[in-house]
Amino acid sequence: MAEASKRRARSTSFRGREYSKASVWLGRLAVFVLLTGLWELLSGRAFNSFWLSKPSLIADRIVQMLGDGDLWYHMSATLQEAVVGLAIGMVGGTLLGIGLAFSGIFERWIYPFMMALYSLPRVSLAPLFIVWFGIGQSSKILMVVAMVIFVAFYNAFEGMRNIDKDLMDMMSTYKAKWTHKLRWVVLPSITVWILTSVRLNIGMALIGSVIAELVGSNRGLGYYITYSSNMLDTTGIFTGLVLIMLIAVALEQLVLLLERLLLRYR
Repeated sequence: MAEASKRRARSTSFRGREYSKASVWLGRLAVFVLLTGLWELLSGRAFNSFWLSKPSLIADRIVQMLGDGDLWYHMSATLQEAVVGLAIGMVGGTLLGIGLAFSGIFERWIYPFMMALYSLPRVSLAPLFIVWFGIGQSSKILMVVAMVIFVAFYNAFEGMRNIDKDLMDMMSTYKAKWTHKLRWVVLPSITVWILTSVRLNIGMALIGSVIAELVGSNRGLGYYITYSSNMLDTTGIFTGLVLIMLIAVALEQLVLLLERLLLRYR
């Protein structure tokens, strides 16, 4: 028993270890410098720079796009599509998951159909959305919603299933309204699940918007990647990919900030 207690104490101590922000950011900077330095060093020496370009060439292209106004022109389109689609998909999927968990026998009726829809290759829906809504932002946003909504639904639904039943029974004993249950039990219990689905869906939202732009668009990072590919411009392709990653990192940092604010009690 004493040995088990010691093991638990060591495990807890390990999981609870705190690192300074300076050490974390210095480590990230070191990894970034190492990877980009190796890429820059090996490109043109270990392999032909035509295939993977160079970080210096990508940086020059970003500066050039910034001066031409193309950077914000393409980034803003992709960012708007991803953020709007993410918001719609998160709200719709979360409400659907909560509602289905509260629906009693309807859950058993509808859940198999949700799984059937989830199994659809949603990437293949992009051409259909283009046919329905054209090459404007509507088709791109709808594609993002299709990519995001199921992750939000399943996280909210599983969060509901993991709520402490004793709390719900106690609320029912005191004849609490469903709005009170939602405010005081449900939302605090599934906040972690919702924030996790937001973090997962950042990448899904960007994938959805870029895929829709690849299929048919006249602006956006997906369009820029397609245009660069047609011109055999690998630097342009990697520039588009790097910008997408930068957007994803920035959005995740915002979600982490929101998470710290909402989960201070933890």
